[in-house]
Amino acid sequence: MRLWQVLIVTSFVLLSGCLVTFKDPIPANETAPAGLLGTWTSKNAWGEALELEITRSGAHAYKAVSYRKGDRKNRDEYTFTVSRHGSRWYLSAGLPEKYGSNFVIAGFELTETNELVVYPLDIDRINQLIDQKILAGDTLETEKGDGVLVTSTLDQVFSYIDDPANSDVFIEMARYQRLAP
Repeated sequence: MRLWQVLIVTSFVLLSGCLVTFKDPIPANETAPAGLLGTWTSKNAWGEALELEITRSGAHAYKAVSYRKGDRKNRDEYTFTVSRHGSRWYLSAGLPEKYGSNFVIAGFELTETNELVVYPLDIDRINQLIDQKILAGDTLETEKGDGVLVTSTLDQVFSYIDDPANSDVFIEMARYQRLAP
């Protein structure tokens, strides 16, 4: 999968195609920070310019459209919801069938330097937590690679990942800069 698709399969998918997925999305009952909306730019692993447009698509739903700069015809679109837990923001997006048709959850932050940083869950760390019986889950085989389906409730998951001491469960996947109007 291309890195720029990461924000909403998070633009969220790990480089190898290995994903941490969930049966349920984050409930659509919170409003995203206003600074999230707009057009963002980044470069993929090959140095190609990428753009990400984030807009509102419902009362508490948002749409991310990602594409190579100047190539809006070949784009990916994902609808997502957000949730704030303490000082952390999370987003959740539905995945296409080739990734298991479940949901992905990632952290994100808007920095003081006007960047959008996306942090998906680290599959290796989640597998360790499952082995240690801190979380429950199963291996998930998809056409894009093996992943894990976390079967713990979202309350159990957030109870663990909200703790700042457990920040090693996230990895930085993408960093976008606001595109000047």
